[in-house]
Formats: sequence, structure tokens, C-alpha cells
Amino acid sequence: MPPRIQRHEKIIALVREHSFMPIEQLARELDVTPQTIRRDINQLCEENLLRRYHGGATLGDSLENEDFNAQKAKLQSEKAHIADLIAEHIPDNASLFLSIGSTIEAVAMALVKKRKGLCIITNNIHVAAIVSGRSDYTVIITSGVVRPIDGGVTGVATVDFINQFKTDYAVLSASGVDADGSLLDFDYKEVSVMQAMMENARMRYLGVDHSKFGRNALVRMGSIGEFDAVFTDREPDEAMCKRLEEAGVKCLIADNGK
Repeated sequence: MPPRIQRHEKIIALVREHSFMPIEQLARELDVTPQTIRRDINQLCEENLLRRYHGGATLGDSLENEDFNAQKAKLQSEKAHIADLIAEHIPDNASLFLSIGSTIEAVAMALVKKRKGLCIITNNIHVAAIVSGRSDYTVIITSGVVRPIDGGVTGVATVDFINQFKTDYAVLSASGVDADGSLLDFDYKEVSVMQAMMENARMRYLGVDHSKFGRNALVRMGSIGEFDAVFTDREPDEAMCKRLEEAGVKCLIADNGK
């Protein structure tokens, strides 16, 4: 295999592992010049395998879609138990925002089974499809541009739409939770939508499985301390538990039956 092809495979593997890789770090890892890495990234971007950001790269649409489908298939049981626990903390006849992601889709399925009379505002066409079968629900889907990878609706119009409402709850997820408590995602447009949901809800719930703790992503959504409760399937490490306690955030652990 030509050295360039081998290098491309290693670059993709490193970006996939770390979610975002700076050019300088890739150059050190592969023992080549930053100029070589820039040329490699440009070619991989042309093939839609990577997406370039200032100073580095993330996965491109083709690999991101592949990874999203793989991620969605992982930890299904854990996400279902997290979703059940969240549904127990949403009363009947409540109004709520539901964002994007496989955990939030699981929340939608749990709500349909457990709760009546809900008003749900979502930027997730999959969530809208799940909850729209309930005749006692009011389901509102935001305006905006649909992302083909996950059915998320994003954009300036989405934020403007959300700002018209004030709900009882916002139920959100995140792509990663940094050690300092920062909530991270890959798409700044989606982050803007989730921030609007946070600002326009009286109670904020975060649902994240254990794999999200310590996972990197490029865009900061906010802090875990801005939520009223965090729902997960394993207790976070001691430092994170202390951070949550100091911020007055409840950490609720779903019983996964193990």
C-alpha cells in the first residue's frame, strides 16, 4: 500500500477516535510536516471523508453518517433505561422541548408509553414521527433545514422559532462531556438550537450515557452545571460527581438491570 494511502487511513482513524484532531498533532503523530497533513486533509475533504475546521479536521458527512448509524445501534438498552427514568420525571400534561440524538428518540418512545396530554416542541423529525401518533399530544416541529444524517432541523429560523415558546422542560443530550463539565457537540448550528431550548425552559434535563463522559467534540454548548438534573446509566467519576454536587445538579442513575 502506498505511504500516502496508509497515512490517509491513519488520519481518518485518529480523527474518528478523537472526534477532532489539530493539524499540528496529526503531524507529530504521523511524523510528517504540517504542510503534508494539510494536503492530505484537503484531499480527504474532497472525498467527503473529512471536514476541515480552523486548525484541524473532523469526520466528513459520509463517515459521520456511518458513525451515527453505528452509534445509534450501540448501548440501546442503556439509552432505553435512561429514557424510562427521564419519563418518570416528566408529569402528564407538561410542555417540553426535545432535541436530537438517539437518546432523545428513546425518550420520545418512553414518553409515548408513560405520559398523556403532552405538548412537545422538537427539531427532530424522528421524534416528531414517534410522538405524533398520540391523539392527546400536541406536536410542534420547528422550521429550519433538515440534516439528512439524523433528521435534525437546524438554522437561524429554528432558533427564532424556539424563542417564541416557554416550556416546562427541555430534554437534551450532548455528544461529549469534558472533564471540566463543558457540554460538547460537533455542529454549531445544532448547539445554537439547544442553547435556545435551555434558555426557554423552566427545567433542564440532560440525558447522556456513560460513553459521552470524556468524549471530545469541537463546539461548546454550555456547562453541565446549567442543568437541573443529569440522567445517565453509570455514576460519573468522583471529580464529576463533586462538580455536579457543587452546582446543585441532581445525578440520577438508571437501573439497567445488571
